[in-house]
Amino acid sequence: MPSGGSGAAGATLTVLGLLRPSGGAWAAAARRWEPQGAQRRPCSSGPPWRLLFFGSDLFAVESLRVLAGDRTGADGTVSSLEVVTLGDDLPVADFARREGLRLHRWPPADVGGRFDVGVVVSFGRLLQQKLIEQFPRGVLNVHPSLLPRWRGPAPIFHTILNGDAVTGVTIMQIRPHRFDAGPILNQTLHRVPESSTADELADVLAAKGARLLLDTLRTLPQKMAEKREQSRAGATLAPKMRASASRLLWDEQTCEQIERLYRAIGSRIPLRSTWMGASIKLLDFAGRCHISAADERGEGPPPGSVTFRKESDTLAVRCKDGWVGFKAVVLRKRLTAADFYNGYLHRETRPHAAAFVSPPEGRTDGVDSPGARRVRPQKDARCFLTNGER
Repeated sequence: MPSGGSGAAGATLTVLGLLRPSGGAWAAAARRWEPQGAQRRPCSSGPPWRLLFFGSDLFAVESLRVLAGDRTGADGTVSSLEVVTLGDDLPVADFARREGLRLHRWPPADVGGRFDVGVVVSFGRLLQQKLIEQFPRGVLNVHPSLLPRWRGPAPIFHTILNGDAVTGVTIMQIRPHRFDAGPILNQTLHRVPESSTADELADVLAAKGARLLLDTLRTLPQKMAEKREQSRAGATLAPKMRASASRLLWDEQTCEQIERLYRAIGSRIPLRSTWMGASIKLLDFAGRCHISAADERGEGPPPGSVTFRKESDTLAVRCKDGWVGFKAVVLRKRLTAADFYNGYLHRETRPHAAAFVSPPEGRTDGVDSPGARRVRPQKDARCFLTNGER
């Protein structure tokens, strides 16, 4: 995961967006966190190491927890552990206070001679070269992908969104100026369950990454000697996800693509469409729905068409290659599928008027990328008031 940059909204990963406190609140917090004077001594040639940990969110807490626990062992890898974070209300700061770890304000001052190794996990800021050079044994980064695949702030989202069957965690050495491009010290693979959400995958990779980090620190001189540069082949980018990514394109997205999108962002950013000119949130994804044999022959209604399945209390919406279901919506307030049918859907009888439609011309797919595509308005969508009987 990068040492800089932030991601889409959320609190589990920096890739989900972490805001730095501003103004006087941050200054006051920073004054409370000034270190009390760590011990200076020559750099160690081997463990145990003096570590300065940079992190912010719950993904980072798992690595910090493992490092903090290692200090108590007879043959521990960590001799001292201090923490840099971006605000006093973040999960890493909360954990550090509970464990009695010294907190530093960002950017940390007077680091030289006090630490052997820096560790960056889901931090959300770029470490400048001058700071990196203060760590004689380098700065390590825990990144939740198999680099060079998915460089950037949102690797877990893109792993789910693209249907990757295998991912993993990489321990890399941070270099200045470029995100996630440093040499690889260690990697471990993880097979992605077909139904995994981004949150579930993040929990698993956080635990694997913490163990891999400790393993790397135990044999750091050897790992540094054997480090390898990343290959240019297979490099992909994982730009941050924006809220507009949740806007569904019924005529372009398949059932599988919509399911992946829901598993990637649905717990944080509700999927959205447009109903009668108003934005509507689609909740509680119910998977693919079978409506009729005509759909399988490609003879079904146009994308965006909506039907209510009474027997399962599900709203089914036609997409590019079939129907997907949702159990609830938010239109001014939360409504079950049956509530939406009774209050809105069955009242609209005008052809082409009552349907879910895609964003207007000029909206993008919600990925922060120079190559983000433009989408077109939905055409010829209509409402099927079948009440589940078709």
